[in-house]
Formats: sequence, C-alpha cells, structure tokens
Amino acid sequence: MYYNEKNLWQVEQKGFDERYLGKSEATMALGNGYFGSRSSEEEAYIGEKRDTFVAGTFNSFDENEVTELPNVPDMWGMEFVINDQRFSLTQGLVRNYSKRLNLKNGELSREFIWELNDIKLKFIFQRFISKKRQHLQISHLELSNLTDRAVSIKIHSGINGQVSNEGSQHFTDGEKGLMNGKFIQMMSMTTHSKIQFVQTVEHKFDIRVSERPETGRRAFFMNYNFELAADSSFTVEKRGSVYTSIDNDLESQDLNVIRRQAVHELESVEKLTYQELLSESQLAWQQIWEKHPIKIDSENFRDQLAIRFAKYHLHVMAPAHNEHMNIGAKGLSGEGYKGHTFWDTEVFMLPYFNFTHPEIAKNLVTYRYLGLDGAHKKAKVNGYEGAQYPWEAANPDDGEVTPVWGAADIVSGQSIKIWSGFIEQHITSDVAFGIKQYIDVTGDKVFEVEKAYEILIDTAKFWASRLEYIQEDDSYEIRDVIGPDEYKEHVNNNAYTNYTAHWNVNFAIDLIQKLKSQKPDIYDKLDQKFNLNLLTENLSEKVDKIFLPKATADGIIPQDDTYLSKKILDLQKYRDSDGVDSLFHDYNLEQVNQMQITKQADVLLLMLLFEGLFDKEQKLKNFDYYEPKTTHDSSLSLSTHAILSADLGKLEQSYDFFNKAINIDMGEYMKSSDAGIHAASLGGIWQMIVFGYGGVRMIESQLRIEPHLPKKWKVLEYGFDYHGEAIHVELTKDKMNLSKENNDHAISFMNKGQKYLLKNQLTIKM
Repeated sequence: MYYNEKNLWQVEQKGFDERYLGKSEATMALGNGYFGSRSSEEEAYIGEKRDTFVAGTFNSFDENEVTELPNVPDMWGMEFVINDQRFSLTQGLVRNYSKRLNLKNGELSREFIWELNDIKLKFIFQRFISKKRQHLQISHLELSNLTDRAVSIKIHSGINGQVSNEGSQHFTDGEKGLMNGKFIQMMSMTTHSKIQFVQTVEHKFDIRVSERPETGRRAFFMNYNFELAADSSFTVEKRGSVYTSIDNDLESQDLNVIRRQAVHELESVEKLTYQELLSESQLAWQQIWEKHPIKIDSENFRDQLAIRFAKYHLHVMAPAHNEHMNIGAKGLSGEGYKGHTFWDTEVFMLPYFNFTHPEIAKNLVTYRYLGLDGAHKKAKVNGYEGAQYPWEAANPDDGEVTPVWGAADIVSGQSIKIWSGFIEQHITSDVAFGIKQYIDVTGDKVFEVEKAYEILIDTAKFWASRLEYIQEDDSYEIRDVIGPDEYKEHVNNNAYTNYTAHWNVNFAIDLIQKLKSQKPDIYDKLDQKFNLNLLTENLSEKVDKIFLPKATADGIIPQDDTYLSKKILDLQKYRDSDGVDSLFHDYNLEQVNQMQITKQADVLLLMLLFEGLFDKEQKLKNFDYYEPKTTHDSSLSLSTHAILSADLGKLEQSYDFFNKAINIDMGEYMKSSDAGIHAASLGGIWQMIVFGYGGVRMIESQLRIEPHLPKKWKVLEYGFDYHGEAIHVELTKDKMNLSKENNDHAISFMNKGQKYLLKNQLTIKM
C-alpha cells in the first residue's frame, strides 16, 4: 500500500499483483452500515473475494453449519472483450496502475493504461456506496481508445448470483428479468432464514450500443456491443440497489411493493449525474468528519491518516440504521468470522461511538438488550440461570453461533474443537461493562431504566449460577474457562474472568439496593421478573467469597491457577514474524497451553479497564512480566498495550505498539487483511489516541483527562460528547486547552497537578 504525505485522506495501491488482491479488497472496502462490499476489480480474477453483505441478513447453509452473513449476488462485476480478446490485467502490458480510496467521500477510483498487441486503452473506474441513500451503489467507467484505429468492445454486465461463502450457497434461484424494459431485477431468497432480496441494476451509456439480455442460473446479464473510434472515449454508469424484506424503512414486505420501490428509487435519481450523487453522499460523510475531528501534528504523517482510516471503516461497518444488528469482527469487508459479533464491540468499538456518536452507540447496546432471550437460551442449555451471552452472536435472539470445529491440528491432522462458544464466558461481564460505560458517558436515563438495569441484573444472575463452591476454602471459583488469552483453554480462575464477574455481581447488588430505597416503582417492576429479595440474598452470600487471584510475592497477578508454574519459551522468533500464528508452525495448541505464552492482553486488559483496583507499581510489574510472554497474535492486543504503557510512562514503547497496531491493516504485510478488516483494532486506534495519548478515561463513573503525548507529536486536538455536551481538547507538551463547543469559554492548564471538575464528574490532570 502507498500513502502520500500530501494527501492524508487517501489510501492507494500502485501496480497490480494478482497474488495480493485481498489487501485492497478489504482495506478499500465500501459501505454505509446497511450494506458493504469488498473493493474487488470489475473484471474477475482467480483468488478474488467478490463479497457484498447486507447487515443482519444471516442464514445457515444447512443444519450442520452455523449462521453467517450471506454473500449477496454481485452487482459490480463487468467483463470486457476487446477485438475478441478478453480483457485482463494478467495479460498484456499495464502502465500507471493506481487504485485509490478517498476516505473523505468514500469513493474508490482505479485507472491504468492497458496494451495488448495493437490495442491501447485507458480505463478510469469510479464507484461508491451512497452514505445518503442506504440502498444505492453507483459505478462509472470512462474508457478511451488510444490506438489509431477503431476497436470493437463487448461488455457483459448485470447481477451475478453465482457467488458463495467459501462454497456455501445461501440463496434460492428466484425470479429475474427486466422491469420497465431497462431495469434488471433479481429476487433471491435465503434458504433457511427466508429473507427476500430484491436487487436492481440499470446501465446508462453515453453512446448508442446494441444490447441483448442473457439469463442464467442465479444470474441475469446484459450484453452490449459497439465500435469505439480511434482517439475517442465513452462512459457507462452502472447503478444498482439492494433491498431486503427485513429492512426497517419499507412500507410493506410484499415482494411486488419492494420491487416497485426499488425501481422508483432508481427512476427518482435518473436526472442526477454520477458526480451529483457522489456529492450528496460526500455531504453525509462530511457530517461524520466534522463531528469531533482529530488533528495530529506528528513527525510521522501516517498517524493522522491512521485515525481517518479507522473512523472511515468504523462508519462503513456500523449499522446506524437498525438496533437489531451489530458490528461483525470483520465488519462488512470479508467472510472472516461469518459476520458474527464478539466482545470486540463492547470493549474495543463501543467506546468510540459512546464518546462521538451516542445515537449509534444506543443501537449497539439495544442490540444486547434484544439479545436477552438468546442469552437465556444459552444459559439454560448449559444448566445455568440468568443471561449468558453468546461468544459469537448473529441475530439477537439466536443464542450461540460459534462454530464447533476449526483448523487442523499440526500434530494429529484432525480438526480442532473450538471451545470458545462453550467456555469463553467473560463475554457476559464484557456486555455488562459496555452497558455501564454507555450510561456513564451518555447519561441516557431512559435506556438505563428501560433496558440497562435488566441486563446488569440478569448477567449477575448468570454469574451467581456459574460460580462453583469449593468447600475446603469456603470460596466460589470459576473453573474450566478460556479467558481473553485463547492460548489457555480449560483453565481455572482466569483473573480477567473472575474479577469482571465479581464486578458484575457486586454492581448488581448495589444497584438493587439503590433502586429499592430510591426508585421503588422501578424496583417493583424488576422484582416481578427477578424476585429481587431472593436474588439479592444469593448474590450477597457469594460475592465476598468469589476467588480473586492475588499477587505473588513479586507482585504478579496469576493469569490463572497454573499459568505461573508453566514452562517459559523465548518468543522473539515468533514476535518478529510478519504473520500471526507463526507459533503454530512449531507447536500445536495443546503444547502452547502448557507454556507461559499469551495470545493477547489478559491480566493487562483487566488492569486497564479496572485501573482503580491496582496501583501503578503493580501495573508496572505485571506489564514487564506479561508483555514479553505475549505474541500479540490477536489484533485486539496492541491497542491495550499501547494505552497501558502510555499510562505507565513508557511512551516510546507505547508509540511502538501504536505503529504496529496501525500497520495491522495499513501495513506492508499483504495477506493480513484477506479475510476482512480488523474491526476491533480500528476501534483500538481511536482509543490509543483519545484514551492513551489524550488521556480520557471513564473510571468508576467519573471522567478523567490525563494526557501523555508521544515525543513525535507536537499537538493533538480531539473532541468527545459527555452527557450531551460537546467538549473540545487541544494538547501540546506543556499545555491543555479545554472548551465546550459552541462556547467561547476555554480553560487552559499550564502546570502539573491541576484538577478541574465539571459537574463534579470531570477530572483533568496534568
């Protein structure tokens, strides 16, 4: 990938290489939260992933496979035959190839000169998914004939449903044909979830062409033929839309009504040019960029580009339109993790939306409220009570959708069982933590009363049933789990899990007591669901006996009961490797399970999220102990380490983590993003800047600002929403200006140790 210091809104690929299609397909993905597409080329290549996904349209291939976001019939593809020669960049000579994503307006551009035998053509492709009109996608091609004679051109273009999710076909072959003589329409339906899709395409040429329709199984195309004179050019626009029967902006779910609405939309923009449609989409993007922009004056220009890259993709993948949907671990940019939602949302992405777009954050937390039935279902299947949230979630009421089997074991050659869906249970307290953070940041009292209390109590009820009583110690333990470190399976008393469960239970006890004394009407309503007296008695009897791993004589919090007694392996060889999971070229998971090797932040994440439980000296000792034993094979790991090391005064090491984190997708390793963008890591980029270097932190319901600028940064400007007020912060090495937006009043801090309280909730330290 190529980045230009003179254009910090652009990601570019120079030169074409068929081996590395996935990099630009994912990192330059387009979308608007309703649907998203990988930026594959118009013409087809071996190894491409021509994916388009509509948020929330989950389907299972059969009863033996878990549900996933289906790859929607492709509307971008175009095939070209020039003088009876099939056009491909793998043949002939390609000059000046450039593929660019404009982050400011969400437009993808691709241009090059192609020569084969006596043919010389210049192609300029442009496309975007409208941020203004959530169903609409537009592409534009200008093709110039640079030869000294006419060339014959054939274009094969339409809707291609002969796509799959790694071989799994999710659609029936529905009705297809022409509407009003010029609109291609295809009506597919998902095989199990029975979601009706209506896709519509129109082609607009600026020259006269002959045309012939062609139908196929799961496909409908138009064939266009014409002669292009020497030294002349033509343009064609391909406009498409996608609707589904679960869309929340439909007047009716009747198929014929949807079909007419889709055609009407394309007819309504008939007189608008490509540029006009792009401009209105750009205005919608502009509203995002103007909301709390981040400005970084750094010696490294990529720092500024990285936060724009991250914010762009966060808004491409976030379903701002519908509370029944959430963000997948790969967003809408790839088939990785099947479009499922993990704890990635609550811990790594939700904070960005809490502080900058609370209306989107509300949708994300409401999704978890709607998921209570699925959480009850999972708890009941496992023999527990309350709400046990699924490790992987799809539709909110589905319950657990984690696949059971994964990759082959390097030693046995057999498929490895994926235990996360069974025993990686910290997700339940992560959801509760995310709900609490949303309330603390936004002050949303309506959500708090109507939805949050129920989640916070129901999750605590789960933990009370999950705790195992150990008679000899008169304590409660959490055995046979996986913590955030997924290289340690079937461990007892993972520190992160135990501490967060304890927080969840303790918070629920305090909440119930406050409601009983201060809001008896709300208490009575919840009492009908939970029998609060009995539940409180159960929680109170257990909470002080929950086993919380204590520090050793050296000050180290054990990651679990056995971690500190295991063999230590020098990881430098694997940490220096370009790709992740290089450790498994030499060891299998069972062997790694017996060594002090950590995949990602575990104890250190605990110390970051619950910093009030640990003093600085203890954090330093644990950081120095666990970080060298961490492979950072998870994209979730580096941001945690960057923020915590900034807190601890390790600014050079922190900035090193920051650069590694932004390189997960923006770096030169060309295979890192093949399965899709790393959504949690992108949320982590914002957190590293605003939480780590900007110093913003929500601790025990109080907002604190304690900045730590890297040496290479001269100025950092950022903003955030807090309880409905917009706050702007400008930082230099020795000064901080803080002001409320739309308010001339500003406060400057020149000296260390000063504090400022806003409504007794905002503390600023220098």
